[in-house]
Amino acid sequence: MHRVPATRRHFAVLGLAGVATAVVIVLQATALATVLTAAAGGRLDRTALGLFVVLVAGRAALAWAQGAVTAWSAAAVKEALRVELLGSVTRRDPAWLAGQRGGSLATLVGRGLDGLDAYFTGYLPQLVLGVTIPIAVLARLVFADWTSAVIVAVTLPLIPVFGALVGWQAQAATERQWRRLSRLGGHFLDMLSGLPTLRAFGRAQAQVDVVRRMADAHREATMKTLRIAFLSALVLELVATISVALVAVPVGLRLLSGGITLQVALLVLLLTPEAYLPLRAAGSKFHASLEGLTALDEALSALPSSSAPAVGIAVPRPGPLVFDGVTVTYDRTTALRDVSLTIQPGERVAIVGPSGAGKSTLLGLLLGFVQPTAGQVLVSGVPLADADLDAWRRQIAWVPQRAHLFAGTVADNVRLGAAPSTDLDKAATAAALDEVVAALPDGWETMLGERGYGLSSGQRQRIALARAFLRDQASLVLLDEPTARLDAASEAAVVEATIGLLAGRTGVFVAHRPALLAVADRVLRVDGGVVTELTPARVGA
Repeated sequence: MHRVPATRRHFAVLGLAGVATAVVIVLQATALATVLTAAAGGRLDRTALGLFVVLVAGRAALAWAQGAVTAWSAAAVKEALRVELLGSVTRRDPAWLAGQRGGSLATLVGRGLDGLDAYFTGYLPQLVLGVTIPIAVLARLVFADWTSAVIVAVTLPLIPVFGALVGWQAQAATERQWRRLSRLGGHFLDMLSGLPTLRAFGRAQAQVDVVRRMADAHREATMKTLRIAFLSALVLELVATISVALVAVPVGLRLLSGGITLQVALLVLLLTPEAYLPLRAAGSKFHASLEGLTALDEALSALPSSSAPAVGIAVPRPGPLVFDGVTVTYDRTTALRDVSLTIQPGERVAIVGPSGAGKSTLLGLLLGFVQPTAGQVLVSGVPLADADLDAWRRQIAWVPQRAHLFAGTVADNVRLGAAPSTDLDKAATAAALDEVVAALPDGWETMLGERGYGLSSGQRQRIALARAFLRDQASLVLLDEPTARLDAASEAAVVEATIGLLAGRTGVFVAHRPALLAVADRVLRVDGGVVTELTPARVGA
C-alpha cells in the first residue's frame, strides 16, 4: 500500500465488501431457517423465501465485486513493481549490476511476480472474510444459543493454530522451490545467450545435463511443497469437521429433548460451518500464494528506498567537460587513476589504448552510467553526480561499440529515443543506411529478430549511427569504437558517416582507425587507468 497508493482504495472496498458479506450470510441463514421451519409446519413463508433469494443474489454480487477489486489490485501492484524494479535496474550502478544475473531478474519480474495473483485474488479476500464472518456469526449465535457460541469461540482458534504450524514448513519449502526456480531460469537464459560459444567448445550437451539436473531439483522441491499443502488441507478440514460436530451433536440432542426450538437449531447448524469456512479457505489459499510472496520479498529487497528521488540540477549548454582527479575502482581492479583533463566545447578528442585500459569507463562517466570512486566530473561547471541525468543524456548522441537492436521494425529501432515525427530518411542518408533500407524486403517496416538478427555487423552499426543523427539537438557525441569488427566496405561507410556526425559538435570517441584519428583535435592514451596526451608524432607512430 505504501509503494502503490492506488491499492489503498481497493483494500478499503475489499474490507467493506467483507463486512457486507458477513451481514448477508447471517441474514441468509436466518431467512433460510425461517423458510425451513415454516415448511416443517406445512406452510410456505413467501416473504422469508423472497428475502433468501435476494440475499443469495447479493452474496454472489459481493463475491464478484471482491474478485474484480482484487484482480485490479493484483494488476496494479505487479505493474508498479515491474516498472519500479526495471527502472531501478537501469539506474543502478554497474557494480550492483555486476552482482546480478539477468536470468534471475527476468524470472523474478516475469514468473515470480505473476505468483502474486494467487495472493491477491485467493488468499487476501479469504483473509478479510476470515475476520468479518466469524465475528458476525459469533455475535448472532450469542443471542440465538450462547452454548453453541462458546463452543465455536473455543474451537475457532484451532484452525489458524494448526494452519500456522503447517504453514511454517510450507514457507520454508516454498523458499527452497523459488531459489531452485530462480537458479534454473537464470542459468537457462545465460546458456541460451552463450549457446554459440558452448557449441564452439563442445560443451552444449554438458549444459543440457546441468539444466536437466536443475529442473529435476526444482520438480522435487515443488512436489515436497505440494505434499505439505495437501497435508495442510487435510488437517484444516479435519479440525473444522470435528469442530462443527462438537456443535451439531449437542444441538441435535437438545432438539430431541425439547431444550431448543427447530428454528434456532437450524440457524445454529447453518451458521456454524460458515464461521469455519473462510479460515479453511484462507489456509488452503495461503499455500498457493507463497511463491508469489517469496518473489515479492526478493523484489522489495532489490528495490531502492521508495523515497522520491531528488531533482537534479539542469546542465547549461554548451560548456566544458572537466575530469577533476577522477578515480574509478571496481571490486578487483582500478579502471582509472586520478584523471584530470578538460574538453572544451566543439573540441574533438580521440581516446586510444589497449583493451581493458579504461577507455569505455571514460565514456561511461560522461553518460552517468559510472560513478567516480574519487574526484568528480563537471559539465558546464555542474557536478554530474548532482545533475539531472535524464536531461543531460538528451544532449548526448551515443554510438556504442555493439549497438543493441530490439525485436521490431527497422524504423522502431532507428527512432529509439526520438520523436515519432522525426525524419528517418534524412538520418538514414546521413548514416549511409538508406541503401540498406532500400535492399530490405519491407523497407523501414522490415521486422528484425532479437539483437538485430538478420542484419550484418556493419548494418547494425549504421542503425546506431542513424539513431545518433536523429539527436540533431545533441551538443555532445560519444562513440565507442564504432568501426570495430567491420569489413573494409562497412568501415569506410561508417567512418564517413561518423565524421559527418561529429561536425560542429563536441566529440569524444574511442578509435584506432587512422581515418577517425585524423579528425581529432587531441588524442588521449589510456593505459593501466592512467590518461596521457599524445603528441602528433606519437599519434602517427
